[in-house]
Amino acid sequence: MKIKWLGHSCFVIESQGHKLVIDPFEPGAEPGLSDVCETADVVVVSHEHFDHNYRAGVSLRGGSGGECFRVVSYTVAHDDKGGALRGMTDINVIFCEGLRVVHFGDIGCSLPSSLVDVLSGADCVMVPVGGFYTIDGKAAADMVKLLAPVVAVPMHYRSEKFGFPELSLVSDFTSEFSNVIMLSGNTFELGGDMEGPTRIVVPSLG
Repeated sequence: MKIKWLGHSCFVIESQGHKLVIDPFEPGAEPGLSDVCETADVVVVSHEHFDHNYRAGVSLRGGSGGECFRVVSYTVAHDDKGGALRGMTDINVIFCEGLRVVHFGDIGCSLPSSLVDVLSGADCVMVPVGGFYTIDGKAAADMVKLLAPVVAVPMHYRSEKFGFPELSLVSDFTSEFSNVIMLSGNTFELGGDMEGPTRIVVPSLG
């Protein structure tokens, strides 16, 4: 399985030539990021905010290519007020190739205890770390440590080149771990020999 980060919370998951895109953002919505323009078999949206729901940025192929992906969703609050501030968001669990990938959307609350066992031990989690609109780096790190996935990928943060200015840097999250892999590109392979403690994988947009 190949995973490509397009910035913010948007990823392309590819398996045997089939593609799933999750949380595409509107053109110009993300300072410093290129517009989403992808061809895929499936598009998944965690919630209906402009920086996550730009389905028009994904041209769907049609046919049965998307059948290799199975998606199960769990709804949680986008804030720490039960959704009163920003509504709700979905955690999407994507099953493919015998692997389990968890995209946490814009979770802004503590993980419900009922989901801990369900989401523990995933092969990969994508978790927001920038705070303000979502959980922050420390809360995200605590959640990753609790769930103990094989790989964790931070998302929804800013750098000197991109992102909403009110968000925090990725270092607020990565500083909580010793096993951090900073990539030189935005794509990595999932699967194979993935034994050992959780690996924090940070893709680069150049």
